[in-house]
Amino acid sequence: MFDAVRNNKRIVQVFLGLITLPFAFWGIESYMGNLGAGNDLASVGDTKISYPQFEQALRDRQDQLRQSMGDQFKLEMMNAPQTRLGILNDLINQRLLSLEVASKRLTTSDQELQNYIANIPAFQENGTFSQPRYEAKQRARGMSPEQFEARARQELTLRQLIGAVDTSAFVSSTQAEALLRIQTEERKFNEFTFATAPFAEKLTITPETARKFYDENQKRFEVPEQVKVEYIVLSLDALMSQVTVSETEIAVWYDGHLDRYQRPEERRASHILIMPDGDGGKEKAKTQAEAVLKEVRENPSRFADLAKQHSRDPGSAEKGGDLGFFSRGMMVKPFDDAVFGLKNEAISGLVETEYGYHIIKVTAIRELEQKPLREVSAEIADELKRQTASRQFAEAAETFSNMVYEESDSLQPAAARFRLKIEQTDWLPKNAGPQARAALGPLDNDKVLAALFSEDAIKNRRNTEALEVASNTLLSARVTEHAAAALHPFDAVKDGIEQTLKNDEAVKQAASAGEARLAELQKGEDQVAWSETRVLSRQQARQSPLPAAALQAIFKADARKLPAYAGVNVGDGYALFRITEVARPDKIDEDQLNALKNEYANLVAQEDLSVYLASLRSRCKIDINRSLLENRER
Repeated sequence: MFDAVRNNKRIVQVFLGLITLPFAFWGIESYMGNLGAGNDLASVGDTKISYPQFEQALRDRQDQLRQSMGDQFKLEMMNAPQTRLGILNDLINQRLLSLEVASKRLTTSDQELQNYIANIPAFQENGTFSQPRYEAKQRARGMSPEQFEARARQELTLRQLIGAVDTSAFVSSTQAEALLRIQTEERKFNEFTFATAPFAEKLTITPETARKFYDENQKRFEVPEQVKVEYIVLSLDALMSQVTVSETEIAVWYDGHLDRYQRPEERRASHILIMPDGDGGKEKAKTQAEAVLKEVRENPSRFADLAKQHSRDPGSAEKGGDLGFFSRGMMVKPFDDAVFGLKNEAISGLVETEYGYHIIKVTAIRELEQKPLREVSAEIADELKRQTASRQFAEAAETFSNMVYEESDSLQPAAARFRLKIEQTDWLPKNAGPQARAALGPLDNDKVLAALFSEDAIKNRRNTEALEVASNTLLSARVTEHAAAALHPFDAVKDGIEQTLKNDEAVKQAASAGEARLAELQKGEDQVAWSETRVLSRQQARQSPLPAAALQAIFKADARKLPAYAGVNVGDGYALFRITEVARPDKIDEDQLNALKNEYANLVAQEDLSVYLASLRSRCKIDINRSLLENRER
């Protein structure tokens, strides 16, 4: 039916939660075929997962992460063994599901596929599907519409299988209510903390103790090897910024591609669908449809009411049969031909499709419209610049690589040739931590950093080779200054060592005092100057300033006998808690209950799908070529 395929949020959440990669296949036949010996990364039953398929999935995942993480994305993340294995396991899961889909002979019709694509916002203009926009989006992704449609069809078919698993997930109101009562339970408590500061004030650390710690932990006081660097970056964007496009070129392109800048003719239609039921239902359906058609023709103004009364299309019947605007090719052919053969406000005869018998009324027509050049000029200029830069980049990349290698004592020639700015850095430490690396920009790359701290770069001050740090982005760098690893002198770090040792000992003493007092409290000896009473529920705990360890202690305390006591280390001391009252709500909020029930059901559905995938794995022989998986430089 025309509105039957809709995104089920729960299915999508489950699906995305367990299969995080975009689909890396081009339809069931090629996806499940053997793509050649020697190129196989894994086998699933009698089918193969080739290395090119894995590389495509890796690129898809990389693009997904780059889009979601922005500047925080680092290309070397993709080379982590756990990342590569995770992506391969996702491909294996997809293959298992595809094999199961094939065995159960599940399919997605052309109509369902068309309706699904038409409702993707990225392909719409002013809320209506746009064929030129659809095609442009696929070109931007380096994909043909046919390839995208094969992916989408496979995804929709897989959703049928996953939906069957999802609908088996059931959470009763009793279960959800019990969980909600736990979450909304409130505990009244008081707090007292043995802070570390008073203990630290009484401690004295001798120079001998500090010196001993220094001698036994010298790695903690090393200044790592460091370099200062200059570098240049050649990228597609850099080349694009240097390309100019004339108004004549834009006009010539526009005249040669007029069909790309058209708003196709669109029609709005309503329909009444009469579907056959069971054996012999087709004739019965036709008879009923003819009777409804007679009513429509006798009183055309009642079309919407009759659609609500008789139509079997659940997506449009409630809207009086309205299907909205659509262009040619969006509906099955008999329906499409009928709509585009009618005049505005005209009503068709019976139109038979695979779904049944339709009575159609055209309610509006948008004529084909040519977008003016001024409206698309910027879009064309950007596309022409990108095309030119893309053609130039392959040649430029080779020249760039040769120049930084052949003229290895300076980046200036390459920078001048490609009009690139030579960037300078401050000191870069070897083996920098995540925070330090986050500030390195394009230098935050394992290959780049390894090259910069190589003997050749440091001793001979030679340019690094041109290294790919992102898609269509090459970088070469050169060490300008070097400082060997050194040890901070003891006198420079003595005060810091003494403070560290004081803090460590103060933490131990605060914990010891707190545990002793907790033992007294549990015996009934309560002589503590408690804080004012506070109230907290598990739901409110997310916004509480209390440390996680303290929250856990409060809600783990056995409250069957009050007051109850708990104690825990909280970093700057040892905290004691006295729980004096536990209150559960008498009345359950229905909105909260329903929200929690849905959330709980999602978790159950995810677990069910995980178990289902495990079951599929247990029934299928799976082999992984680990040596090929780990070969990053393949």
